[in-house]
Amino acid sequence: MTLAFATLLGLIQTYRYVIIFPLAVVEGPFIMTICGFLLRLGFFDFWPLYLILMTGDLAADIVWYGVGYYGGRPFVERYGHYVSITPELIDKTEDAFHRHQNKILFLSKITMGFGFALVVLMTAGLARIPFRKYVIFNALGQLIWTALLMGVGFFFGNLYVTVNEGLRVVSLVAFIAIFLALIYGASRYLRRKDIQNLL
Repeated sequence: MTLAFATLLGLIQTYRYVIIFPLAVVEGPFIMTICGFLLRLGFFDFWPLYLILMTGDLAADIVWYGVGYYGGRPFVERYGHYVSITPELIDKTEDAFHRHQNKILFLSKITMGFGFALVVLMTAGLARIPFRKYVIFNALGQLIWTALLMGVGFFFGNLYVTVNEGLRVVSLVAFIAIFLALIYGASRYLRRKDIQNLL
């Protein structure tokens, strides 16, 4: 974990904005939080970073929409179990879509990483939700989600720069552990809930 994180920090420090976009596409929530931390340490300027993170995460959403739209159920039946997506979960989500499209799209974005957003993104394509509506509501949620996760990282970055040198490594490790524990805990909690109860 420590070596991988150090390598990631080295790449970000060397390539800065160039590398942020593909990283945000692959692992948006984690990268947004790390970038908020690095923003406080002076590695980035806010607006370019914020816009690149938003664009990268939205690009990933569009990819998942395309998977649902063009791949549909055959993809879910063959590969869905790798990302905890089952045909039954797709059925529930699709049924909810017909009743609460806008609400589902918005909430799925601001709870990304907590266990059910990915199935919503794919089901939006599978259910043929209009692409323009899909992008608009995801972008609105993205404004909040990106700012929130950057804020979490910025807060821990502020703690990092205020503690003495001897505690910095400890605070950095604690930041990573707390963030991962929160994501894991929230994911387990929401996976136990029916998606309709979340709406």
